[in-house]
Amino acid sequence: MILSLKITAILPLLLIAIQDFKERKVLWFLFPVLGVILGVIHFFSSALDEIFLCHVLLNCILVTAILSILYLATILIFKKQFLNQSFGLGDVLFFYAFALGFPTISFIVLFANAILFSLLVFLILRKTNGFTTVPLAGLMAVFTIIAFLVSLFVKNPSLYQY
Repeated sequence: MILSLKITAILPLLLIAIQDFKERKVLWFLFPVLGVILGVIHFFSSALDEIFLCHVLLNCILVTAILSILYLATILIFKKQFLNQSFGLGDVLFFYAFALGFPTISFIVLFANAILFSLLVFLILRKTNGFTTVPLAGLMAVFTIIAFLVSLFVKNPSLYQY
């Protein structure tokens, strides 16, 4: 069942990546769909309901803290508008959808590596394709697809171990 859910999760991830690369606009309903699928995978991979809820709550607190720091830095230091100028709404929605999908330790590792992956790929694509803005949600979606595909072949360590 979890295998089929992971495969199902690849579809909205792929659509998010394609739309973010091509148009820099992603259909909003893909994020709740992705969040629900990731949340169901996480829930069925959890030993107890309480553990699942604790992980989701901690992950959402971390995302809110990160976004708050980014927001303050953007308006106070860089003197720019946060949403749609420095950071896209799709990126915010992707962060929260991603937060539903993994235990906290896995979330932190995957989130940090997805951001690093996005930065490196953007730096390469900027020179070859002339990108001026980072398709963050799209690149993080590509990273998540890669993580899911690797997890299909490598069972240990699991993305859902505590």
